[in-house]
Amino acid sequence: MDQKWPQEIWLVRHGQSAGNVARDAAEAAAGLRVDIAERDVDVPLSELGVRQSQALGAWFAALPPESQPSVVLHSPYIRAAQTADYLMQRLDRDDLLAVHADERLREKEFGILDRLTVRGIAENFPDLYEQRRHVGKFYFRPPGGESWCDVILRLRSVLDTMTREYGRERVLIVGHQVIVNCFRYLLERMDEAGILEQDRLGDVPNCSVTSYSFDPSLGKRGKLALRLVNFVAPLEATGTEVTAAKDVPTAAKA
Repeated sequence: MDQKWPQEIWLVRHGQSAGNVARDAAEAAAGLRVDIAERDVDVPLSELGVRQSQALGAWFAALPPESQPSVVLHSPYIRAAQTADYLMQRLDRDDLLAVHADERLREKEFGILDRLTVRGIAENFPDLYEQRRHVGKFYFRPPGGESWCDVILRLRSVLDTMTREYGRERVLIVGHQVIVNCFRYLLERMDEAGILEQDRLGDVPNCSVTSYSFDPSLGKRGKLALRLVNFVAPLEATGTEVTAAKDVPTAAKA
């Protein structure tokens, strides 16, 4: 049977970032804006985020060689690139078929709402705040930004790349919370209600793993089967704090 899908896909959210810490502080102080100077693309890992990445890297390194990633794709944003680098530090890079920073895996773009807290959105852009509440985050596109549908559209092309170039490979993807959720929407064939329900259950933890394995017994030509969801045991096993802070501003839950 000709297998188009990778043998394994791991979806990893980057480790805790300095932006996560700044957002927590802004929300706790009921502020309007997140106090961070860098562009979103340049926000690095926090000290805890480094430790989280190292703990997860040790888990990947402990897998049998034939079960370790053979392809690494990551967002070009610094926090994701740093996480990917820590994950690869204990792997044999000579055995990797490909390592690519892929702009299609970047964070969702928030346009004029960038760096605003929930309160900041409501006070500075009350009309947009109400529009988003009405439309829902799946379809709402802020001026200069993206909806979840926009992110899903670019991820469809990532799947096309994987089925064209990485069939039977073991692909590690390091991205952002919305990237993990939108990949789940595609790979598990969810609808709007399904993915928003998963989102309501809680944020994707930093350095958590959601994974899929190819199962030839599913369907006529085999399918990817969900194996792990928001798996954080590698962090817990090393006593590394688990965090699930938001990267970006969101108004009220849809």
